[in-house]
Amino acid sequence: MKSFGDMVKQAQKVQRQMAELQEQLAGKRFEASAGGGLVKAVVDGKQMLKEISISPEALADGDVSLLEDLVITAVGEAQRTSESEMSEAMGKLTGGLQLPF
Repeated sequence: MKSFGDMVKQAQKVQRQMAELQEQLAGKRFEASAGGGLVKAVVDGKQMLKEISISPEALADGDVSLLEDLVITAVGEAQRTSESEMSEAMGKLTGGLQLPF
C-alpha cells in the first residue's frame, strides 16, 4: 500500500502532466465547416474562435438568417471537436477519471 506522501507525489505529477497537456492542446487548431464549406471556423484547444471564413457564395442570395445559422454551426462543431480531443487526451492521462480541466 502506498503511503500518503507517495499518493501526494503521484497527484502532483499528474497535475503537472495535465497542465503540460493543456498547454500543448491550447496551441492546436481545430477547423470545421458548414454549408458545404461556405463557412469555415477555426478554434484553438481552449475552444476560442481564432478564424472565421465566409465564402462570397454564402452572401449571394442575401439570406442573413441562413448565414448566421451556418456560422453558429461551424463554430459549434469546431468547439466540440476541440473539447472532445481535450477530454480524450485528459482521459488517457488520468486513466478515465473525470477531472475538471
